[in-house]
Amino acid sequence: MRSILKDLIKTENKISRSISAENFTGNKGEGGMATDGVCAPHARELGQGWKISPCIRINPGEKRVLADISGEGMITHIWCTCEPSTWKGLIFKAYWDNSTHPSIQTPLGDFFCHGWCERSLLSSDAICVNPAGGFNSYFQMPFKTHAKFELTNLLDREVIFYYQIDYELGELPKECAYFHAFFNRENPTKYQVPYTILPEIKGNGHYVGTYMAIQPNSNNWWGEGEFKFYLDGDKEFPTICTTGTEDYFGGAWNFEFPKGEYCVYSTPYSGLHQVIKPDGLYKANIRFGMYRWHLLDSIRFKESLKVTVQALGWRSEGRFLPLQADMFSVAYWYQDTINENLKMNEDKNYIEVI
Repeated sequence: MRSILKDLIKTENKISRSISAENFTGNKGEGGMATDGVCAPHARELGQGWKISPCIRINPGEKRVLADISGEGMITHIWCTCEPSTWKGLIFKAYWDNSTHPSIQTPLGDFFCHGWCERSLLSSDAICVNPAGGFNSYFQMPFKTHAKFELTNLLDREVIFYYQIDYELGELPKECAYFHAFFNRENPTKYQVPYTILPEIKGNGHYVGTYMAIQPNSNNWWGEGEFKFYLDGDKEFPTICTTGTEDYFGGAWNFEFPKGEYCVYSTPYSGLHQVIKPDGLYKANIRFGMYRWHLLDSIRFKESLKVTVQALGWRSEGRFLPLQADMFSVAYWYQDTINENLKMNEDKNYIEVI
């Protein structure tokens, strides 16, 4: 934090811009000019400049371009909000430098660590989710010539969407890498087969975070699985192997505190921010959401990276039990090139909350 505050005294040859439903282009001096929009009836006595267009409507099956930016610069902050029931059915994508393949490709809620479509608070350096369902990303996302953000509505109903994308235009350091985010899901996970957080990617970069959610589909403790990071050509065995799931997310001993309870926590770099309990009727399963940011301890690779975790719990007689769980995740990383090999399955059954 001290280094961030220290940097505030410096001036830079950059300009700040922001795109929202009140300024779709981000152009200088063109914010709040709308004469028609969702809130036009509410501002009918006030006129132009008085909150005519704070949000957009996205029809079923519609793809909306949220931002289309030309030039060299950096995305510095993204804020958005919509109804929780829509979070899994909105596909969020970002493209850098006119690539035809998205570098970010996840359901909207999952990118902001809320894939279960239920509100909770998350307070970290990279992602913040504030009352009530205010999504914020502070990941820095550089682009050299162009940036584009899209949102596709896979639902069968209209979505009201509020958003703001803040960015700077100006020359970037030569060593800037491209930001990526990849979503995966298995329901159920394959018996005695590790779950893949990130399939093998090629390039030079650093891994900066994991969001993971699980419905164990089993009694007893579920988090014995080890995270494994296969670096630069590792085959059968990884270079980095953690000691357990809760250990990787910065916790210990089953996240149990006080005795007999899961302890929800949210810190700058790791957290178990969601424990969704059964309601005694139709919601029969317990669900979890957790995150881990490698902001001060990036996992660096020169040629390739693959990330897995074991879905592993306990059975009788003190034996490990390979689980067949519902698991989904988002991997976040930077690399020197735009990765064009990863594609998320966009089938509705793949992304819906079950």
